[in-house]
Amino acid sequence: MRIAILCHVRQPIAQPFAGGMESQCWHLAAGLQARGHDIVLFASGDSDPRFSIQPVIAEHYEKTFPDAEHRGFAPLIAHLDAGYAAACDRIATGGFDVVHNNSLHRFPLEPAGTALVPTVTSLHVPPYDALRWFVQASATPNHRLTTTSARQRDAWWPDGAPPEVSVLHNGIAPDAWPFVAQGDGSAVWCGRMTPDKAPHLAIEAARIAQVPLTLFGPVEDRAYWDGVVVPLLDGRIRYGGHLEAAALAAAIGRASVFVFTPCWDEPFGLVAVEAMACGLPVATFDTGAVREIVGDAGWLAPTGDVAALAEAIAAARHAPRAPQRARVEAMFTRDRWLDRCEALYSDACREREPS
Repeated sequence: MRIAILCHVRQPIAQPFAGGMESQCWHLAAGLQARGHDIVLFASGDSDPRFSIQPVIAEHYEKTFPDAEHRGFAPLIAHLDAGYAAACDRIATGGFDVVHNNSLHRFPLEPAGTALVPTVTSLHVPPYDALRWFVQASATPNHRLTTTSARQRDAWWPDGAPPEVSVLHNGIAPDAWPFVAQGDGSAVWCGRMTPDKAPHLAIEAARIAQVPLTLFGPVEDRAYWDGVVVPLLDGRIRYGGHLEAAALAAAIGRASVFVFTPCWDEPFGLVAVEAMACGLPVATFDTGAVREIVGDAGWLAPTGDVAALAEAIAAARHAPRAPQRARVEAMFTRDRWLDRCEALYSDACREREPS
């Protein structure tokens, strides 16, 4: 199949990944390409050049418009509207069999466009007002929509989802996250350095549990990082940097427990799945889809309850590691995820309206 993958363009689709959306778009393109599909990545122009790139915008917008996300900044909105309008036009005339839309933009949802090219839209975030109506009005037989968890599906469609909507769990390549039979007693945390990811709460809980902790990930909110997190770093609480996948997998595998502290309606939790593949039990806040994803591999604390999270860290640190790996292999592999994507593409194409 000739497949257009339409991406979110806040960050480049390239390593080291800024977050789960960038990672999943990269692995989607690489995985489908390895299966013999003709893939074109509609992304920021500074994305990984190993792919055939059709730029939506020349460079990712966090570089052009730093710190403008979620602020209703009119120049950014106009910049993105122009980029996605042109990208949708190129997709419509580009001879594509299907488009996999990961953009979080309203233009690819328009029925006039999805009638021309069968579309699968994957929603990676909780519902928000700027997109909610467009998503809910967009379901048609040749437009399939997916969420990353049942919890997220029910948030987008609280009165019940239409038949075109399904849950598509994210997947990883287990070989890229090698299982390690025993950790070194330490804890590890990974994610974007923002208040809603709350590494400062992971630090507080690790201190109470008297467990050394290493943080990994990109510094997204510089004021939060400098003002809240950096003052908490010391000999036992350290920052390990923003690493590419292979180095990050090795670093995570050495630890004994993964600390996960989402303070928003977490739609999936890819970093927790990656840590589970390495064998790490997960000490986590019970928020969003976390319980659905980590299952018996998780030791859960109420969201924001640092003392309870410290108890979870202490309990999880000595847990057997094989069950975590087994859960990933049963539920969250890249092959399972790609199989589902291909089935969704076939379903959307089958329902294509006659021209």
